[in-house]
Amino acid sequence: MTIHSDHPFQVPDGERRPERRFRGRMPAPVTVLATGTGAGRAGLTVSSLLVADGEPARVLALVDEESALAEALPGTGTVAVSVLGWEQRAVADVFAGIGPSPGGPFRTGSWSDSGWGPVLDHCPAWAGCRVVPEKPRAVGWSLLFELTIEHVGLGDDAEALAHRRGRYLRT
Repeated sequence: MTIHSDHPFQVPDGERRPERRFRGRMPAPVTVLATGTGAGRAGLTVSSLLVADGEPARVLALVDEESALAEALPGTGTVAVSVLGWEQRAVADVFAGIGPSPGGPFRTGSWSDSGWGPVLDHCPAWAGCRVVPEKPRAVGWSLLFELTIEHVGLGDDAEALAHRRGRYLRT
């Protein structure tokens, strides 16, 4: 077995798309968007997210169009947005599809049901949102979902998890 100093599946610097490298230099929040109940739950780690203040406040989220979450959101009409903390990095990996979770992703971490979808217990903050009913618009390789914030839950002022250039950061 050989130990490599870099990631064995990472595309070499010269072959990476400059737009992706540009985006990678901006710290991004790490959230899990989750919807549904019981066996019908779906979730995804989302860092391409913006909160727009207003009446009502909105969340704009770019969601992988091939994800179970993108398929489920129009049917459920609601979603819980959990802001992850430093100690919840494994949850981020599982919902991004890069970490194992025998029995399904909701077996990693502790989850509570809300009127909007599953919420990660002990997260720094979460929002219960309603999906704006218009069909999501394709933006790049993602779907843009517009969500109306109906409820905000604030935990203690724990450090939120951020992502930059393939690594997690404490904020």
